[in-house]
Amino acid sequence: MGEDYSVLAINVGSTSTKLGLYKEGKLSRRWNIPCTVLAGQGVQEQLETREIGIMHALYQERVDLGDIDIFVSRGGLCAPGPSGVYRINRKMCDDLLSGRFGWHPSALGPSITLKLAGMYGKQAVVVDPPSTDELQDIARVTGIPSIERKSAFHALNQKAAARKACKVLGKPYDKTSLVVAHMGGGITIGAHKKGRVIDATHGLSEGPFTPERAGQLPTLDIVDLVLSQGKSPDYIKSKLSNRSGLFAYLGTKDAQRIEAMIEQGDRNARTVYMAMAYQASKCIGAMSVVLEGNVDAIVLTGGLANSKMLVSWITRMVGFIADIMVYPGEDEIAALVEGGLRVLTRQESLLDYPSGNVLHP
Repeated sequence: MGEDYSVLAINVGSTSTKLGLYKEGKLSRRWNIPCTVLAGQGVQEQLETREIGIMHALYQERVDLGDIDIFVSRGGLCAPGPSGVYRINRKMCDDLLSGRFGWHPSALGPSITLKLAGMYGKQAVVVDPPSTDELQDIARVTGIPSIERKSAFHALNQKAAARKACKVLGKPYDKTSLVVAHMGGGITIGAHKKGRVIDATHGLSEGPFTPERAGQLPTLDIVDLVLSQGKSPDYIKSKLSNRSGLFAYLGTKDAQRIEAMIEQGDRNARTVYMAMAYQASKCIGAMSVVLEGNVDAIVLTGGLANSKMLVSWITRMVGFIADIMVYPGEDEIAALVEGGLRVLTRQESLLDYPSGNVLHP
């Protein structure tokens, strides 16, 4: 698909920037550019640091940006909307850099991508951003009218893994029902029905605990914890999202190290690791209920899908629901490239931000 096109993909993460160059029908070059953010460094300073790093890497490899047909960035936390490929505009960049909908370093990518594309009069887009929101109305209700469930999940990797599964199943994505579990530093589990994720666990506040996140907690107990600690809201949020889960129990986020502990007879490590699989399995079961039991397959993806131990436990618990399909790791660069190619080959239309409406040529 799209052998005649060239695509540059940019993925700005917390500690590095990843680049991918697609040309002549393949991902011909990848870069991983480490980036250390200094204490007190503002958004604009981070933006400049990342941009310089990207330009330096491309210059060293003598990449002719004039030959690029489309520039693709990982999306950030912006206005909720349907999944798809969005044209980057100034409104999107302003929303991301202001932190209006939350802050993550991925917010820097679209601004850099728009600038590079603008220099050569080319298109700049994001694919399936994490703010993708396709929840059905009933999934938003919580039990407290002033609190509504929100959509925030690993949309890019979940959608990419779902499309891979559909190719194997021989069914179009928009005619398939899947439960997809992205399992990495964060774990999100989504119900994919006919091309839409009609329900998904929130990546920061719901679902199973993860290597570093607390996941969903007993509400009354968390209120007691907050009141008894006497800490600031920012401290508590940091504890729940960065210093909980496997790390809090076992002192490490490294699944391979934990598996080694289990093989050496550490019963506590086995209990905690199995508990994470147990909670993930419960969420997979819940999403199969959302799909009313009509599940074509259960898809496991993300870094933790490399763990044969974890996958075997989950398979034992949910294998009765549907066949398990495993796509270990996550290749966000490849997923970004594929999104750009779908636009170039007119398999998918560009969407406007923030409306989510289709942009006509």
